[in-house]
Amino acid sequence: VQLQASGGGLVQAGGSLRLSCAASGGTFYTVGWFRQAPGKERELVAAISRSADITYYADSVKGRIIISRDNAKNTVYLQMNSLKPEDTAVYYCAARNDIATITSDVYHYWGQGTQVTVSS
Repeated sequence: VQLQASGGGLVQAGGSLRLSCAASGGTFYTVGWFRQAPGKERELVAAISRSADITYYADSVKGRIIISRDNAKNTVYLQMNSLKPEDTAVYYCAARNDIATITSDVYHYWGQGTQVTVSS
């Protein structure tokens, strides 16, 4: 089971980035994006159910970030708009191998992080 996150980079405040999480080797249910900034705890930013009918967004990103998935490609996307310096963090995608509450932060599989840096 592998998750491969990509799409991070350096962007100016107000800009956009799209992160991708490519999954392989298993069946994945809920997929979430977490982030961790230096000195801060890991935070669940967004999550999406397998059928994409249920999504979750942290209050800090509501209205600026959209999570979506393409099950045919086994890929989950995180479209981030109107980025702010406080969005700077390492972003991780993670997946569950079962059905759970969308707000659960317990995940079974983790990808490597991708750095997002937003300059002011």
